[in-house]
Amino acid sequence: MVDKDKGKPKRVRISIVGFGHVGSGVAEVVMEKRHEIMRKHGLDMRIVGIADLKGVIINEDGLSPDEIARFRAEPGGDSEGGDMSSVELIREVEHDVMVEATPTNVRTGEPGLTHILTALESGRHVVTSNKGPLALEYRRLMELARRRDRELKFEATVGGAMPLISLIQRDLAGNEVISIKGILNGTCNYILTRMARENLPYEHVLREAQEIGIAESDPSKDVEGIDTAVKLVILANTVFDMDATYRDVKVQGITDITPDALKLANDAGYAIKLIGDVDNEGRLEVAPRLVPVGDPLNVSGTLNVATIKTDLAGDVTVIGKGAGPIEAASAVLSDIIGIYACL
Repeated sequence: MVDKDKGKPKRVRISIVGFGHVGSGVAEVVMEKRHEIMRKHGLDMRIVGIADLKGVIINEDGLSPDEIARFRAEPGGDSEGGDMSSVELIREVEHDVMVEATPTNVRTGEPGLTHILTALESGRHVVTSNKGPLALEYRRLMELARRRDRELKFEATVGGAMPLISLIQRDLAGNEVISIKGILNGTCNYILTRMARENLPYEHVLREAQEIGIAESDPSKDVEGIDTAVKLVILANTVFDMDATYRDVKVQGITDITPDALKLANDAGYAIKLIGDVDNEGRLEVAPRLVPVGDPLNVSGTLNVATIKTDLAGDVTVIGKGAGPIEAASAVLSDIIGIYACL
């Protein structure tokens, strides 16, 4: 991506909307990897704006690590953004890629839906870790991206650092995908792993997971299967060209799983895992399933795993870390590089 006439890397100006764990992780990896990316890919990545609920910071020449650190410590301090809103940043500040990293809202998709629509209408490419807009308005968003000749990428929404969508779209491009099934929520996998290994009750392991930061203070989206269901919708629409929403998924979580059930399964040579399952005949299900102990889907701890069944390559299994901030940032960074590799 080096300009052959001038011998200079291509400047890629980035805004980050939503500066929680994922957004700040993206800023961290862009700063850390900037020179390596320039050398390997010919891209001079610069973060020119950050928006959070507490404020906006802008530097059209590229924010420095010190500016970002000050903003993280005191959002909206004495930054150039003043009273600018996130939507105004997207519309008015010149940049090429908007990274949308606000929290997922599966009821309305907001505020991420408005951010993505605004960015595409304003001629920005979009990379997002936010599952809500895609689970509710996938077709609308993709059609707008096509009309505006912009890219909308979302690898971080499904498997964290696990390259699932790009693997299917790029490396398995000649295959018909028959089904995808796997563990898409690291919190549930951690809880079931600990319960099985230590013969501990669900409530005990959940508290432990909350104390060490693996589970949220309100873990319902994870343990009730909602997070896995939303990710399954994104795969259904992306891979199988469905027009599905969260409401189309049959969902059962892990809250009723007992240590006795896990022991009985283990004695019979199985593990119980929360499995998301989607196929080319329209199946969309999330539920605890018996998985043979020797099956590739039987991974432990917070790992994610998915087996992709294809007509030519057979079964392809990919395993990776779930959506921690750095893992999600890895997927976001890969998507940004991928946009320019295709241009």
